[in-house]
Parts: sequence; C-alpha cells; structure tokens
Amino acid sequence: MVRRTLLHAALRAWVIQCWWRSMQAKMLEQRRRLALRLYTCQEWAVVKVQAQVRMWQARRRFLQARQAACVIQSHWRWHASQTRGLIRGRYEVRASRLELDIEILMA
Repeated sequence: MVRRTLLHAALRAWVIQCWWRSMQAKMLEQRRRLALRLYTCQEWAVVKVQAQVRMWQARRRFLQARQAACVIQSHWRWHASQTRGLIRGRYEVRASRLELDIEILMA
C-alpha cells in the first residue's frame, strides 16, 4: 500500500511537471511571438521612414531640376526674342536724296 501511494504520488508529480513544462513552453512561445511582432513593427516603421525620406529627396531633386529647366527656358526665350530680328531678319536700306529709311523685316 505504501508503494502504491508513493507510485501515485510520483505519477501525480510527473503529471504536474509535464503540465508545468508545457505551460513554460507556451509562455516562451508567446514571448517569442510578441518579440517577433514588435521587431516586425519596428522594421516596418524604419522602412516607412526610409521610403518617406527617399521620396522627399527625389522630389527635392526633381523640383530643383524643374526650376533649373524653367530658368534655362526663360533665358533662352528672352535671348530668342531679342535676337530674332537680327539673326533671321532681312535688312533693306533705301536712300533717296537726304532721306534714309531703314526697314527690318521679321521672318
């Protein structure tokens, strides 16, 4: 009877130990999943911030290039308007007696 009681006590202790080990494994798995979830959230946050910074840099470079193109175009248009008659034009000089008529024909 003592052996039987000790055997039952040992079996109960073994069951409790198995249950405790399984609970520890579950808690460890929960902690691991939580840590993984936090890590992925942080990684996604970092990726989002990097994407925003890269987009801001690309937009800034685009706006600078567009501004430079506008400056070049405005200077070119001014130059073209100032020199259009002189380069593409045709000059006719007519002199009669004391009069001098100069006519510039724009092409």
